[in-house]
Amino acid sequence: MTIWTDLTGIDHAMTTVDAGGMATRALIAGNGADVIFLHGTSGHLEAFSRNLVPHVRAGFRCHAIDMLGHGYTAKPDYTYEIPRYVEHLAAYLDAQQIESAHLVGESLGGWVAGWLASEQPQRARSLQLVAAGGTKANPAVMERIKSSTTRAVMDDDIDFTRERLYLLMHDGPKDVSEELVAIRHAIYHQPEFQKNLHNLLCLQEMEIRQRNLMTAERLGRLTMPTLVVWGRDNPFGDVPEALAMHEAIGGSRLVMYDACGHWPQHEHADEFNVESIAFIRDAERARR
Repeated sequence: MTIWTDLTGIDHAMTTVDAGGMATRALIAGNGADVIFLHGTSGHLEAFSRNLVPHVRAGFRCHAIDMLGHGYTAKPDYTYEIPRYVEHLAAYLDAQQIESAHLVGESLGGWVAGWLASEQPQRARSLQLVAAGGTKANPAVMERIKSSTTRAVMDDDIDFTRERLYLLMHDGPKDVSEELVAIRHAIYHQPEFQKNLHNLLCLQEMEIRQRNLMTAERLGRLTMPTLVVWGRDNPFGDVPEALAMHEAIGGSRLVMYDACGHWPQHEHADEFNVESIAFIRDAERARR
């Protein structure tokens, strides 16, 4: 199975969008209500290759984007704190003339989506927090992210990139293709990516992370339909973290997957796609 195979059967465009002056790589496909897919720290839009076709066939216009400083999107020389990511996401929505969208954010992407939804609730038709980060500042987890990413980016040995991807999954050899390894290795070894790695990893520094946390108070502001998705073997966040998020967001739903790490949308794509599509359809019906 390859990413090209994952995308078989739908018309799609890989394009560059000017989002507030930031050249932003985006894969866009389908028609209907807009769904924005946002990846995690040091990730890229290919994280959602297993999700796009089902969502397009369900009648949605899907956007998977490389976030600020990630993938092949512009990499300005300043620290990428959450308000910067939110500014970029809002600029992307503006560039595409999207007043409101269904936001599906994995890890860092969930953190960013949740922050935007808490600040500009009118822009979020619904919210999916998929192994979302940002509610805790765990030094051990932060160091694991920082050290594994730095080694994979700064050392040319592709095995370190493979190990970084394996770290995300409950069963790395099963869910990480060599194509995915090659894509991430090429992204990591762009000179601009390496040059700005410290900006991308700034949220793994305690002082910076603390001022960007998704507090219970901020989570409590989320009034749009919200789905919390978690893997029971998530290496970057234990189950109580998901439970606390769910409890802080009034009316939210919680889905847990066994034998699942930090990429539920990829590791359990079949189940996730059914859950996600039904959730978005319910949110659309509730708006009518």
